[in-house]
Amino acid sequence: MEKVDENKEGIKGMVNPRRYGIERVAYLLMRLSGLGLLAYFVAHIYETSNILRGRVGWEEVISITQTTEGHVILAIVIGMCVFHTANGIRVMLGESGIGVGKPIRPDYPYPSPSQNARHKIAIYSSIILAALAMMYGLAVMFGE
Repeated sequence: MEKVDENKEGIKGMVNPRRYGIERVAYLLMRLSGLGLLAYFVAHIYETSNILRGRVGWEEVISITQTTEGHVILAIVIGMCVFHTANGIRVMLGESGIGVGKPIRPDYPYPSPSQNARHKIAIYSSIILAALAMMYGLAVMFGE
């Protein structure tokens, strides 16, 4: 009986993009952007609740976002939002059967018709749209 190689790389092996391709990168970015947007949502609720402290409290909290670091964080939030939305639309269309190709008989090595060139282009497009949105956001925030 042959001994099966075990995955002993842990999380490092799971997040290795060279091992699984762009689909795994999209999967990881989708999860990370979702967690990042959740963290931003909680921080945003806290931030906007400070309006109850009056004008001084509001301006004190808003001054945090008017720094270079604040602008960079907001640009990252913009990128996460755009990527999560665009990639989410791609996933929803794929789950609905749009753009996945015709089903084929599962002969070894089991090529997946659902991960075709259209979906890979959509993943790259989502990443490019997020990068463009981040650059536009930075240009607006830094006034250039």
